[in-house]
Amino acid sequence: MDFFHSQESLTTIQWILRAVVGYIFLLIACKALGQRSISQLRFLDFTIALILGNIIAHPLSDEQLALTGSMITTIVLIVLYLTTSWLSLKWKFLKHYLDPPPLRLIKNGQIQMKSLRKAKISVDHLFSELRKQQIEDITKVALALWEPGGIISVFLEPQYQPVTAKDMNIPTSSFSLVKPIIVEGSSDDKMLAQLGKDHAWLEAQIHAAHLDMKDVELATIDDQDQIRVYTALDTNKKDEQTLI
Repeated sequence: MDFFHSQESLTTIQWILRAVVGYIFLLIACKALGQRSISQLRFLDFTIALILGNIIAHPLSDEQLALTGSMITTIVLIVLYLTTSWLSLKWKFLKHYLDPPPLRLIKNGQIQMKSLRKAKISVDHLFSELRKQQIEDITKVALALWEPGGIISVFLEPQYQPVTAKDMNIPTSSFSLVKPIIVEGSSDDKMLAQLGKDHAWLEAQIHAAHLDMKDVELATIDDQDQIRVYTALDTNKKDEQTLI
C-alpha cells in the first residue's frame, strides 16, 4: 500500500495501482453525487466538478503527493455537496442562489435585451440556438427561456405549432414502450421479471417461431406483448426480422 503515500519515486506497478484506485474511487464518488450532477450541470455541480477534477488529477501525476489526502478531501467535498443540495430544498434563499428562475429571452417575438445581457448571451448565439430547433423566424416564438442548466427552452405561437392527431380528430392507438428482452442471444431476465414473464415463457415464444435463442441478435417486446425478433442468418444479412 506504499503507493498511497508520497514518495521520491514510484515504480510502474505503483503508478498503475494509483490510477486503478483513483479511477474506482472517482466512479464511487460520482455515483454518490447523483445522476443529476452528471447529466445536468448546475452552478453547484459545475463548481464541485472543477474541484474534484483538480484534487484527483494531481496525485495521479505527482509521486510526491499522497493519494490518501486527496481521497479524504474528496469525501469531505461530497458530504458538503450533498448537505448543500439538501439545504437548498429547505432554504428558499439558497435555492434561489443555486437554482435561479429562468430568464425570459424572447416574449411574443420580441428579444428581451436586458435578459440577454444578464445571461451573457449574444444575439448571434440566441439565433444559433433557434436554428438548432428549426426555427428560422423569431416572430414565431411565443416564449424562450434561459434555463439554469444552460438550455434554451422555446415555445412557438399556437398557429406555428405542429398539427397533432388530436387536432385532426384522427384515431390513434395507445402509447406502447418497446423494451429489449434479448440482446445477442442472451435474455434480460430482470426485464422479463418486471413484465411478469420468465425465461421459459420467452424460450417458448422463440421456439414457436422456429428459432433458437442463440440465433437471435435482438428481440423486443411492447406493452401489448408483441415480440419482434431480429436474427442474423449469415454474416452478410443481419436485418432479417420475424414477428411473433
